[in-house]
Amino acid sequence: MKKILLIEDNQDVRENTADILELENYDVITAENGKIGVDKALINLPDLILCDIMMPELDGYGVYEYLSQNHKTASIPFIFLTAKSEKSDFRKGMNLGADDYLTKPFEEDELIGAIECRLNKNNFLKKEFSKNIDGINQFFDEASDYLNLQALSKDRSLQIYKTKDRIFDEGNAAHHLYFIQSGNVKTYRTTETGKEFVTGMYGSGDFIGQLSLLGNTGLYIETAGVLEDAEVCAIPKTDFTKLLYGNKEVSNKFIGMISNSLITLQEHLVDMAFATVRQRTAKALLELDAKGMIKDEEHAGISIPREDFAGLIGTATETAIRMLTEFKHEGLIGVESNRRLVLLDRKGLETIAEFGSL
Repeated sequence: MKKILLIEDNQDVRENTADILELENYDVITAENGKIGVDKALINLPDLILCDIMMPELDGYGVYEYLSQNHKTASIPFIFLTAKSEKSDFRKGMNLGADDYLTKPFEEDELIGAIECRLNKNNFLKKEFSKNIDGINQFFDEASDYLNLQALSKDRSLQIYKTKDRIFDEGNAAHHLYFIQSGNVKTYRTTETGKEFVTGMYGSGDFIGQLSLLGNTGLYIETAGVLEDAEVCAIPKTDFTKLLYGNKEVSNKFIGMISNSLITLQEHLVDMAFATVRQRTAKALLELDAKGMIKDEEHAGISIPREDFAGLIGTATETAIRMLTEFKHEGLIGVESNRRLVLLDRKGLETIAEFGSL
């Protein structure tokens, strides 16, 4: 049963509105002024708040501003109740960020319709989508309904890329965001001397290309090459832009989905600047393990070219090989005949990544 907090100082309006909501099987909590309403919101964490604007103690604007600044209540849908003579006040409330408003006196179906609409939209914002092509398609379809957009692309099929194929090239026009359904991909930049600087290793559930789409040049700022046969979904830049700029709530949801790899990149660059080679090696191995690229009890792993691993930790190939050999002698990793790395001591690697030594 959905819980609704009704904040209204007029007793008749408060009781009549509560009766309507209870008949629709909502659990209704009432408050006769804004101050009490804030307290009840924090205690009960309702699914939606209906709030009058003109009230003693604390008006509707104050209620909204206070609750919007508290992380526990900031995402609760908020509908203002206003008298016909308060249209300018309504504009102020909507500018603050409220979800909707109802003009008193309102019809029963108008009230129920507004509540159902906001609850349905909030369900979408709270929903967790699977990190696979089905989850991505579901997100796009529901986001399209949320935004009332008919222009989002419908054909988001998977493309097959073979090992050593390139998904996009540095300097080419950036037209797509890419989602990796399966396989493993590296991104890298090419230095003036022709050497590769590996910027990331990505696997199932990761997005690539978002930094390029956010840039001002309109070009891919790195190359994406396939390490192991991959299934990849291309998402048009127009969809990316509509989801990012069309609506604040959807934008936040979308950013949350695509931001993990950006955070990883930021951490990677910080490590390049401050961590020792030994720490960078341990962190890279742990990152590859988390993505299923290193053989362990759960993963088959892949054969990682040593020059790619060197690029990932920002050092010469010879230095990377020496670090891996040291880790092998210390019993942290194993190396199979096909050059697959095998993780043997995760805790030991975590200690080195944190402190630089065992």
